[in-house]
Amino acid sequence: MYQFNLNYQGEKTPVNLSEVYCIGYTGRNKEKTLEHIKELKEMGIPEPSQVPALYPIRLTSLNQLGQMDVIGGKSSGEAEIVLIFGDETYITVGSDHTDRGLETVDINKSKQVCDKPFANDVWKLSDVQDHWDQLELSSDIYVDGEWVPYQHHDLTAIIPYEEIKDYLNQNDVPLQGSIVFAGTVPLLDGFKFGEKFKMRLKDPVFNKQIETEYTINQIAGES
Repeated sequence: MYQFNLNYQGEKTPVNLSEVYCIGYTGRNKEKTLEHIKELKEMGIPEPSQVPALYPIRLTSLNQLGQMDVIGGKSSGEAEIVLIFGDETYITVGSDHTDRGLETVDINKSKQVCDKPFANDVWKLSDVQDHWDQLELSSDIYVDGEWVPYQHHDLTAIIPYEEIKDYLNQNDVPLQGSIVFAGTVPLLDGFKFGEKFKMRLKDPVFNKQIETEYTINQIAGES
């Protein structure tokens, strides 16, 4: 079990975490999700055994350092809705950083070898749940000396919170003490590999956002 100090409205909020999960293929439009799976299959990425797909992740992958080490130059982040189940349920933004080369061999292993950065700032789910669909996920990637838009979409692209929670319960995920990377939005122009990754969760109703970024440090391997 690890303790993280989150920031809720300027106050330090400790939470103990013992389980980490990623949920893949949480697109609300099922037909488009299946089309995406077929596209990935053509790229050599195996089809999941179920949709959505649940991936248990090592606890030591959690990262709030602002930098992460990777091997090889073919890994990339994805801005994700992150749910943190403590005494309260919190929501923030994180990155399901994944080794895209290894993904063609074993999806779960490709997720395990990369850290999972997430923001220190959080909101209570109860603060935003009534306008979930209006929340926006976006990201930018730093490539060749400039920031390039990578993702941008509201949460109508992802299954609703109630479906996510039902799915976790159906798969016997212990919510208390768990952090769940619960889904992403489409890429604007396919996979890109850069030196930094910036992600944000925006609430247009209350005009606030959570933003964080990290540097990707390639310590070995070919670019």
